Amino acid sequence: MTVTHGPRADAEDAPTAGRTPVVIRPDARRVVARLFLPGQEGAVSGTSRAAGVIERCLALSERQTRELLADLVADHGTRHRSFDAVLDAHFAAVAHRIDGPGHLTTARRHLIGAYFTQEYALEAAALFNPSVVVHPVQDGAPGDLRLVMSARAVGEGHLSSLVFRTGVLRPPGAAGATGPTVTMDDVSPFAATGTPRTTLIDGERLAHEATLAGVDAESLHFVLEGMPARFTTQELDVALQRLTVQGLTRIHSHKTAERLRALTEGWYEIEFPARTELSERVLMPQVAVESHGIEDARFVRFTQDDGTSTYLATYTAFDGAGIQVRRLETPDFRLFRSSTLTGLAATNKGMALFPRRVAGRYVALSRWDRENTSVAFSDDGHHWPEAVTLQTPVHPWELIQLGNCGSPIETPAGWLVLTHGVGPLRRYAIGALLLDLDDPTRVIGRLSRPLLSPADDERDGYVPNVVYTCGALLHGRTLLLPYGCSDSQIRITLLDLPAVLDRLVPTASEGHHP
Repeated sequence: MTVTHGPRADAEDAPTAGRTPVVIRPDARRVVARLFLPGQEGAVSGTSRAAGVIERCLALSERQTRELLADLVADHGTRHRSFDAVLDAHFAAVAHRIDGPGHLTTARRHLIGAYFTQEYALEAAALFNPSVVVHPVQDGAPGDLRLVMSARAVGEGHLSSLVFRTGVLRPPGAAGATGPTVTMDDVSPFAATGTPRTTLIDGERLAHEATLAGVDAESLHFVLEGMPARFTTQELDVALQRLTVQGLTRIHSHKTAERLRALTEGWYEIEFPARTELSERVLMPQVAVESHGIEDARFVRFTQDDGTSTYLATYTAFDGAGIQVRRLETPDFRLFRSSTLTGLAATNKGMALFPRRVAGRYVALSRWDRENTSVAFSDDGHHWPEAVTLQTPVHPWELIQLGNCGSPIETPAGWLVLTHGVGPLRRYAIGALLLDLDDPTRVIGRLSRPLLSPADDERDGYVPNVVYTCGALLHGRTLLLPYGCSDSQIRITLLDLPAVLDRLVPTASEGHHP
């Protein structure tokens, strides 16, 4: 059931902060059905466990097969939107190990598919670090604002994925409420991972990324010469085959081919069926650089110079050893495109894109040095060559490090930047900066005290003493701020924008280091 919530009377620093009773907890019942390959590393004898599993499945009688499958469907069929389709797909993934798979009954194919299926609980360990943007479909009552909230979910093996929730922010007076209220919609009982595929490769961007990666210039020129401006991975493979044929005279050919394939592997898209609800769409790791997690997406509704808009996000890809800053783009939260960001400003966690160009250039917040809040500029939105420091740790609650808490919010007074500061006992708090609209390297105000700190009932969790967000949303004068509490749950506070701006301390400095 959908429940509407307003601010609590005991909100910290009222009227600036109004914590609501909304609590979004991780739900271990939300599972996706993933392909499971037992013993894919192979056995000592050289016969994989997959072959053994299939052999034992084929040895079952038809009656046993039907009974086992009926039990599985009864227990698990309602947990997935199309359980039969899942079993079909996973059977197809291993069917090459069977002689004459087409002669098997549907029941046996589905049962074999079930033995190669694993239910993965997306949110079993944690749910936190939300971001929020305007929903692409606004079909509510006048004055209402539909919203999309993303969050980082953590399951078995500390694997992070990206999940979504939807809701509505209502203005004061709606349903008799004296203040603004927020409603979170019911979550779909299903979860879907979509269909991945490669995207067209931009030759100019590939050349730039390959040069930064140290790819041999002569070999790179040979590969790209004569290629169209945008090309498929199949076209790239043909060009790389021509290169490797000339391996005797191009001594770096094999290394070049390997590096270019690795670079372009990271460009992909995910599409979800139109019938799926937004809250059941899940973005899970797809390529090697994000094999151990998709972390802390910062979404923003980006408006082009011609007035059209799309949704962009930056996120951290983790491969178990290192990170890569990546970019998502989606027009509708059904089709997502992922690509790599490059440059000095994109070398660490915590990038956040501005919602429009400034003076013709893309702008982003960065924490490239792991300690300070910086601003960076880009001509194409992909390569970020340098960053200008905006803010260094000054106050006791932020002396360990600073960083942004999502994309800046445009107000008549300036760009409002929510920040995080880390203090003693690794305690995270949320602060704010105000940047000049025309020159975002210029800080015109900052908070001397936290806007939001962990309350007594928010301190305990997977990572204690933390409040953290990856983005807020402005509607009228109400700032909706979702935040993760100690990596264990998500709550929402509703802030009054004028009150927040009034608390910002003007800085007399016209330089870059307030």
